[in-house]
Amino acid sequence: MKKILLILLAFVLAACGASPTQQAQPTPIIMTVIVPATSEAEVAAPTVVPPTEVPPTLAPTLVPPTAEVIVVTATSAPVSAPVASGAPIQIDNILGKGVFTNMTMSEDTLTLRCTPREITFNITASLPEITDALLAYRVVDNPAGLYPSEWQSNIKMQSDKNGNFSIVFGGDDVNEDLRLDKAWLDIQFIGLNKGGAPVDRTQKIERLITYYKDCP
Repeated sequence: MKKILLILLAFVLAACGASPTQQAQPTPIIMTVIVPATSEAEVAAPTVVPPTEVPPTLAPTLVPPTAEVIVVTATSAPVSAPVASGAPIQIDNILGKGVFTNMTMSEDTLTLRCTPREITFNITASLPEITDALLAYRVVDNPAGLYPSEWQSNIKMQSDKNGNFSIVFGGDDVNEDLRLDKAWLDIQFIGLNKGGAPVDRTQKIERLITYYKDCP
């Protein structure tokens, strides 16, 4: 019995002399973070930074130089001369057919008993062999124009000996048998040489002159 007690005492002493038991440290918690794999292309590709958009440079505003305005007040503005009543009416040179030019008439209406009662014709010869000229005319019913009369061609024109010819033709110069209440008075100019033979004549100048027995 005594031996057993000695052994127990030896254990107790040994336990007291031993270093105190270290407390167990808490086990650290390791958190695993999974990083997604990066492809080589993504690794190799550099980060592209979009260029900063630069606004276009505005053109400088040009300020026009101050213009000096000069106001000129005309003392008398040019005025076109008015066409006088009874001024010559030009007959187209094409109708002259190269025989006569500068053909004019003072009126485009002729009457027997009213006004105007006369028409003055003026022409200039284009051919040097023309020394005289005749006026021919005919009467055509107006407005139908279906019954032209025969040409009356024995009316001699006055000459200035320089190739210019004129005649004053009156309403009573129309043949009495040809006078209509209203008609066209067609005309034609004929050039004569020194011997009195016809050289050439104009075209028929038609429907430019209206003839009336009484007032229009």
